[in-house]
Amino acid sequence: MHKRDTIFCAICKAGAFVSLLLMVGIFAQLLIHSADAWKHFGISFLWGVDWDPAMDIYGALPSILGTLFSTVLSLALAIPLAFAVALLITESPEWLKRPLSQCVDLLAAIPSVIYGMWGLFVLVPLMQDYVQPFLADTLGIIHLPGGAWLLGEDGVGSGFGFLTAGVILALMILPYMSAVMRDVFRMTPPVLRESAYGLGCTRLETTRDIVLRYGIRGIIGGIFIGMGRALGETMAVLFVIGNMMECPAGLFSCGSTIATTLANNFAEATGLQQSALFALGLVLLLMSFSIQLITRYYLALTSTRRGENA
Repeated sequence: MHKRDTIFCAICKAGAFVSLLLMVGIFAQLLIHSADAWKHFGISFLWGVDWDPAMDIYGALPSILGTLFSTVLSLALAIPLAFAVALLITESPEWLKRPLSQCVDLLAAIPSVIYGMWGLFVLVPLMQDYVQPFLADTLGIIHLPGGAWLLGEDGVGSGFGFLTAGVILALMILPYMSAVMRDVFRMTPPVLRESAYGLGCTRLETTRDIVLRYGIRGIIGGIFIGMGRALGETMAVLFVIGNMMECPAGLFSCGSTIATTLANNFAEATGLQQSALFALGLVLLLMSFSIQLITRYYLALTSTRRGENA
């Protein structure tokens, strides 16, 4: 092996080792600082629903459910839109492709606090005056089976809540997901597309059966980049979710996520409350790791069916 290759290989291994060391260090610090909370509440901390600093009673379930609910909602809104945007950019003529790509990429440069301020002063009034009444009354979702569970018992919202937070998060993760999907679509060999068109496939069939199958790993990777951003987003969600320590009771209900709970309480937290907040941070880290492991397992399990090498 050439000397330069040896040096480069050593640098890469050192970088990988440092990354692993940092992750282990973060996990260890969270575990050490959250030890008091685990010792006091035990595993029941995970399904406790009360958060009362005055009584030193803390439960993580409202924050955990709020994090999962807002993340799933943002992904449900962002994935179809990101896919459509990436496909539009890929199939557009050159004179339109570049400005479209730049506009989408610029969304990623907007600070999260700006998204939050825009959500507070623009999106929240729109949701309260138009979107929420439209969903509940005009479409009559509240009267459908399961409508009360979906929107909340009364179907009336203040503009704040999980639906607004989901829209904000969807806008924030859209540029990351669409950028990855766009690159995956571009990497599909032209000969595969042309062969499909030659066999009489439509553009939809070519995209579904050729492009998606060829780039499924990259597409799933883009989705999980967006999911990681949505799981840990703080400032934008803090402005619009309502910040109430309650389990989600519908799209219009207010609540909190793990990140917003940390942001709201950590500055003045001491003692057992601070330990409980570290425990929430540990839970968030474990959630992210679990999602990554499940994704890798799924890709490995289905690789043969997609025609990849085992």
